[in-house]
Amino acid sequence: MAELDIALIPAKAGTQGSGANPSTAPLADTNAAASEAPGLLGPRLRGDERSENAVEVVTFGCRLNAYESEAIEARAQADGLTDAVIFNTCAVTAEAVRQARQAIRKARRERPGARLIVTGCAAQIDPGAFAAMDEVDLVLGNALKSAPGAYADQPDAPRVRVNDIMSVRETAGHLVEGKLIGGLDGRARAYVEVQNGCDHRCTFCIIPFGRGNSRSAAAGEVVEQIRRLSADGYNEVVLTGVDITSWGSDLPGQPTLGQLTARILKLVPELPRLRLSSIDAAEIDADLMRCLAEEPRLMPHLHLSLQAGDDMILKRMKRRHSRADALSLIGRVRSVRPDVAFGADFIAGFPTETDAMFENTLSLVEEAQLSFLHVFPYSPRPGTPAARMPAIARAEVKARAARLRAAGDAALVRHLDRRVGRTVRCIVEKPGVARAEDFTEVTFTGEATAGTILEGTITSHDGRRARLA
Repeated sequence: MAELDIALIPAKAGTQGSGANPSTAPLADTNAAASEAPGLLGPRLRGDERSENAVEVVTFGCRLNAYESEAIEARAQADGLTDAVIFNTCAVTAEAVRQARQAIRKARRERPGARLIVTGCAAQIDPGAFAAMDEVDLVLGNALKSAPGAYADQPDAPRVRVNDIMSVRETAGHLVEGKLIGGLDGRARAYVEVQNGCDHRCTFCIIPFGRGNSRSAAAGEVVEQIRRLSADGYNEVVLTGVDITSWGSDLPGQPTLGQLTARILKLVPELPRLRLSSIDAAEIDADLMRCLAEEPRLMPHLHLSLQAGDDMILKRMKRRHSRADALSLIGRVRSVRPDVAFGADFIAGFPTETDAMFENTLSLVEEAQLSFLHVFPYSPRPGTPAARMPAIARAEVKARAARLRAAGDAALVRHLDRRVGRTVRCIVEKPGVARAEDFTEVTFTGEATAGTILEGTITSHDGRRARLA
């Protein structure tokens, strides 16, 4: 499966609308713990809405999409685009596609003279559906959305420009004229896309057909980008991608994510904090395990794409790990890094899931001592094998998602209970809110700018956030 790095971000009034944390309704159901844990984003607006000639970028879906919208915005400016709305779409769920279409229609009503451009995974997978909308002026495939000249005035160019994503070999969205695009949280942290695409074919996942096969950024380029970000004042960098544990499989010598991580930490000693995004539970290599054991600058937080806790469902999902594999991995990481916290993605109500199978998933939350959950009610995607499997009643899917979210809420409380009394170092995300090394959200009093690292003792919590003294 594509291990999408997805996270929820509070909206910023007057700028980016509903960011990764939609101000309306999120595209996926999450528990309270997921206030900034990997998760699906709702529509996120970029650009100055007050100017009639503004270029707005509306982002749906994953953290990677939000990252790439930075590149889209920069490319549109470089190409001289004005008075336009660009929709960077998501195809993970049918709801994501529905919201994108709804937003397009709304934009046409509100800005009748603006140029409306649709790109992203949904546009790549089903360009005809968007081309059939009278409101849409241009459909761009994923490989073209940050390419030079993509948004330049080309009167004779076709209205639909979508190529074969499986033929693409370059990583997307990395550089715009040599300048890194990153940092979605003000100055709190920066994101570096080290990988794109996915070689796996989980039965429920449509993303490989929107992103293509896995392809990696060169290690030297990644190191140089991170060195530049550190020099610019970022205290934390997050390695992101669609399936970052596949990084290096297409490069000479097939280096691993652990080797990349070790190289970054060695060659950029001035970087205080390095964090990994969502990873596949089947792929933590020996070098990455060694970095977790020996390098305190690698943050003790791993978000695992578990999806289920029942072996038969995992097999039908075509996942590459079993329940025992997941528990073994978590145990091995804890043995070398006792302060680590784990988050996980779960799908509730996968086709053929019986009550007993669901109970196996539910019990894994406590058995694995997970801290942060992100719960997806199963959403069938046309063209995937899972969509042809016997479905669970929709009401039951929603009920199981609610039970998993409740388990996530309880897991977060247990996690916060264990953190009381600990001294932690936190990076400020916004006034009064910071994030500890293990991704625990904390509140504090006083003033501090985004990106500042604070140290204090956790004295209490409210069930969602810890309180820093």
